[in-house]
Amino acid sequence: MHIDIPQSTFVQILIPVLIFLARMADVSMAAVRIIFVTRGIRTLAAMIGFVEILIWLVAITQIMQNLNNIINYFAFAAGFSMGTFVGISIERKIAIGNTAVQLITGKDTTDLLKYFQNNGYGATTIDANGSLGPVKIVFIIVRRRMLEKTLDILKQFDPEAFYVIGDVRMAAHRKL
Repeated sequence: MHIDIPQSTFVQILIPVLIFLARMADVSMAAVRIIFVTRGIRTLAAMIGFVEILIWLVAITQIMQNLNNIINYFAFAAGFSMGTFVGISIERKIAIGNTAVQLITGKDTTDLLKYFQNNGYGATTIDANGSLGPVKIVFIIVRRRMLEKTLDILKQFDPEAFYVIGDVRMAAHRKL
């Protein structure tokens, strides 16, 4: 059995799907490109940007050539939304770079510091005074893909500890 779909119906369905997919791709690439830019990975960011804008041009051209189909507008917006979600998901998976974790605890950090140093982490402890008295601040530099494991270790060490996480654009190592 063969069903004939009129050409105009086919175009009215295919064009929005293509717009959605193109927009999802270019916005995903934009999210990843921005991460590369902030990490100083210029060449890869530029190459992604080139492909990203070509895809965007295809999508916007289809919108402009088919202004009478309101579904195209929704496909464009939905592709943007999905592209944002996908781009962030991709960025989390590739987890480029380092993260700085600052732990503030009232506990003795000697064993924790030894653990981190023996396992290849950059870690430093300083004495400080908090609002409730003396504390230790532990500065730890970890690969982003190791962040969850690091947080698990910190939570086991002191479930009540306060910690702050921040991106590291650049770090230099020097033996002291």
